[in-house]
Amino acid sequence: MPTMRAAIATAQGIAFHNDVPRPVPGDNDVLVKVAVAGVNRADLNNAKATATSPFLIVGQDWAGEVVEVGKNVKGIAKGQMVMCFGRNGGYAEYAVTDAGWAMPFNPREIKIEQAGTLPLSLMTAHDALKTHGQLTPEKKVLVQGASSGVGILALQMARAMGATMIAGTSRDESKYPRLAALGATLMLNPNKPEWSDELLKATDNKGVDVVIDFVSGATVSDSMKACAVLARMVNVGRLGGTTANVNCDMHATKRITYTGVSFRTRNIAEISDIFTKVRTDVLKDVVAGRIALPIDRTFKLEEASAAHTLMNANGQFGKIAIMI
Repeated sequence: MPTMRAAIATAQGIAFHNDVPRPVPGDNDVLVKVAVAGVNRADLNNAKATATSPFLIVGQDWAGEVVEVGKNVKGIAKGQMVMCFGRNGGYAEYAVTDAGWAMPFNPREIKIEQAGTLPLSLMTAHDALKTHGQLTPEKKVLVQGASSGVGILALQMARAMGATMIAGTSRDESKYPRLAALGATLMLNPNKPEWSDELLKATDNKGVDVVIDFVSGATVSDSMKACAVLARMVNVGRLGGTTANVNCDMHATKRITYTGVSFRTRNIAEISDIFTKVRTDVLKDVVAGRIALPIDRTFKLEEASAAHTLMNANGQFGKIAIMI
């Protein structure tokens, strides 16, 4: 059986191996020779092997050349460059995924480093802003956790969609000038108790129409305080904690729609549908340069552990890429 280099989960965390079995595509899959893999926060959890998943190649984002397609695959051909999402498998020389989770792109229009780090962030931001946030031009947006990779993408996507106010939160004020250049019109420090009052004042006490929340936890009630009547809050991430004290009266009085989202409980068809929407609505903005992720650092595949150390320390601005 052919083997390859890959970074896999172990009980001690991620580890590099040079003799991992090469994956074999199924009838609906594509096999990709990986050039770049993106590092996502979910990879940190996936890097720890458990009794139920003792062998796992880490990595949910990657880009490269299609080298084999399943017999049922249409619209993707051998030799094409694709950016991909997968449940796992990206930190390797070869990775396989469902054809509906692979998006062809022109490497003369989108740099390979971008392609390898964009898929999950594009899907997450678009699904939150457009599908669940129902963002339309002239609306006001709050991005909780704006300095994360997907938070940066949400700022740019909101700007491309015509939002008139794009507020963001970050505890690191040194990042504010860079976030402003990427679309934020107002930055707020959630460590300051008055941050939601500052946001309300900036909206003439009307509040924001959409909240994209990558933090949750203790910030939820303050986010609701900053909401307009009939606002939509989308719970995307729980970086600040998985539980919250919620002012139920405020929630009801403002008639806030609070929606939770996760890729863990979505099936193949649901994720393929999100990929299709991204291709239709957003890819043109990526090609035009209106949406792009800053690449903070690149690592070799053998250095995947160091890449995870950097992300775990929140030491990056934008994305971390692993060059295969």
